[in-house]
Amino acid sequence: MLLKIVELIGVVAFAASGSLVAVSKRLDIFGVCLIGVFTAIGGGVLRDVLLGITPPTSLNTWRFFTTAVLTSLVVFFLHAAVRRLRREILVLDAVGMGLFASSGAAIALDAGASGQAACLIGATTAIGGGVLRDVLVNEIPLLLQRDLYAIPALIGSTAVVACSGLGLNTDIALVVGTISASAIRLVALWRHWSLPGPRLVDD
Repeated sequence: MLLKIVELIGVVAFAASGSLVAVSKRLDIFGVCLIGVFTAIGGGVLRDVLLGITPPTSLNTWRFFTTAVLTSLVVFFLHAAVRRLRREILVLDAVGMGLFASSGAAIALDAGASGQAACLIGATTAIGGGVLRDVLVNEIPLLLQRDLYAIPALIGSTAVVACSGLGLNTDIALVVGTISASAIRLVALWRHWSLPGPRLVDD
């Protein structure tokens, strides 16, 4: 039950952040909903494809797709008010990332994946939708920038695998993984942390 709630919260968070990007690009209502949906469920679809779950859960059940569409419509019609909540959206995005990283790892473990595969699949679940969003709106994916995003996702999914290895139940693993990933992401935003880049030398 907690896993389903976690995933729905993540869908809302990612759909809101994705549709806000679409609004800023002045897309029409279909474009806003499309970007919102891709951002919200894209990572889950990639997860299920990697795990051989067909059809993907996000497309086979109404709640994920419908939640993403409804969230995108709310942002489309109330974007002026939502935009003023930029800081809150960043927090939601960080929480959504943590939720998807942990739930993705938990689902992978439940499907019989190894610990290493579960870590990587969890991180892919968290960042996959954002990569699809950025590609569709012709932006450099956040994953390829110096922003700390993929690393917190990987830490969160690894925490879930570690908790599972210690024999803790899934609910505890989800909480630990989500808090780990989201907290690191939020601190990175607050402190403006980033990964080191190459030192360019002029010819």
